[in-house]
Amino acid sequence: MAMSRLARSEAARGLLMVSPPALYALLLLAVPLAAILAFSFWSQDFLTIDFTPTLKNYREAFSEPLYMQLMLRSVLIAGSVTLATVILAFPIAYFVSFHVPPHRKSLWIFLITIPFWTSYLIRVFLWKVILGYNGVLNTTLQGLGITDEPLTFILYNANAVVITLAHAFAPFAILPIFVSLEKIDRSLLEASRDLGENHVMTFLRVTLPLAVPGIVAAVLIVFIPTIGDYVTPRLVGGPDGLMIANMIQTQFLKLNNAPMGAALAVIAMSIVTLIALFFLFLNRKYLRGRS
Repeated sequence: MAMSRLARSEAARGLLMVSPPALYALLLLAVPLAAILAFSFWSQDFLTIDFTPTLKNYREAFSEPLYMQLMLRSVLIAGSVTLATVILAFPIAYFVSFHVPPHRKSLWIFLITIPFWTSYLIRVFLWKVILGYNGVLNTTLQGLGITDEPLTFILYNANAVVITLAHAFAPFAILPIFVSLEKIDRSLLEASRDLGENHVMTFLRVTLPLAVPGIVAAVLIVFIPTIGDYVTPRLVGGPDGLMIANMIQTQFLKLNNAPMGAALAVIAMSIVTLIALFFLFLNRKYLRGRS
């Protein structure tokens, strides 16, 4: 009886401790998501909202070619940004983990996070200056005689969005990969080399497989916010670089059609959720296969 009362009291204390953050998350996350979901089944005529449930918004979203084109472009751009970011982040994380002395690793991590010190908007505007028609990059290339005229494919298109977002989210990819590499038992690498494997095969057979959880985490951390970004496409993307988030913003703020914007947001969130669950499934299956 005493043990039972103790267990109940500990459970009650634990529930009491968890309740405030759970309530906070419920109010700030679940309630807005529920509101967006409800809005997606309503309709709006300028400022008048009709609360009658309807699937009109979803039918229009899937039948209108522009919406599906923006959705596909968003997935492709987010995928390209994720691929570029992870490929560029892995060598940096590997270098810091395996080649930087332990007493200097914290300094390197500190340096990696320096971009967070400046505003996201400032970084996007800087890339606009760098990639512009008369920007730093084109001026340098022309000054060195590498090009005769400014490059036009690096600004106001999808390429500029990928470049800018890859730079903005690089630290988010470096840190989880670095943590995953730090957890690798160095004796496994020594055992691999003692068994006759060279450095390349040791990396491919030992280091890279053990770093997969960190890579998957980096993919999710970069992909999920990237597909919903609307600031960067608006500033550096041009007509060919706009994404679904820009259309959602237009529906809410310019066309006074919140239900249509909500429906597009629900579809985008559903696609992101399915892709994230797919990566988590692959990661879980991979870890089970190695255990």
